[in-house]
Amino acid sequence: MSQSPARGYLPHMIAKSCHAARFHCLLAALLVGCKSYAPVALRLPEWSPDMARVTTAEFNGNLVTLHNVRHCNYRTAQDYDVTWYDKVVDLDKIRTLDYVMVPFGELPGIAHTQLSYGFEGDDYIGVSVEIRRKVGESYDFLKGLTSYFPLHYVIADENDLIGRRAIYDLNDVYVYRANATAEQARAMFVDMLERANKLALFPENYNTLTNNCTTNVVRHVNQVARRVKVPFSLKVLFPGYSDRLAYELGLIASDKPFEEAKQAARVNDAAFIYRNDPNFSRMIRR
Repeated sequence: MSQSPARGYLPHMIAKSCHAARFHCLLAALLVGCKSYAPVALRLPEWSPDMARVTTAEFNGNLVTLHNVRHCNYRTAQDYDVTWYDKVVDLDKIRTLDYVMVPFGELPGIAHTQLSYGFEGDDYIGVSVEIRRKVGESYDFLKGLTSYFPLHYVIADENDLIGRRAIYDLNDVYVYRANATAEQARAMFVDMLERANKLALFPENYNTLTNNCTTNVVRHVNQVARRVKVPFSLKVLFPGYSDRLAYELGLIASDKPFEEAKQAARVNDAAFIYRNDPNFSRMIRR
């Protein structure tokens, strides 16, 4: 006896509906899952407020617009107000280059190094190669060996970069006048700004030994130096001795014995006295 079309059609439609229902349930589950996980995947790092922005440079002939120059007004090393501003500088007005070394007293041979550029009219801009910290993070030597931290070029005024380390971190700060012409200082400044622009597009990781504050300064020096090249040595690996290396290579403008030159370069007392002076940079160099 043959089955009627109606009796055969109904089970077929029920089965088809069940398959469709399972498909739509699965699709809905996937959509809900994607909606739940997307914000986690796209979440940006919560940078420390003083690391929240990246400085970039916009070149227009001799004029350069620096976007996101940093100024921190410190009450303590951890308590501060940070502001960001744009600054237009004229490359033709660069006059001097200073090498800044900040030794860490508890770790002999370990130090932070940075550069300061002097413009006509006692206007100074500092460039400091550092780790880019998230909220609650601090520098860690071992983590720095594992490419844990991003590399960051901080461009800021000296009240910020030198003032913090001399007054609030309570580290010795030495500011050495470099034996560089205005043209060499300009070439170094441009080279550092171009690297900052590149890092904004193609980030790199900091490395305690190979991609740190001092190795980057050495790269910039060797990039623009015509005669004197800085060799890789233990005094680069241990930057607490890098000022002596610079002195021995004739990169520091001083005719005094090294220890006298170093003592004359220490700015802590002046930095404290003139911490609120609008002419801070000029006064610490008196």
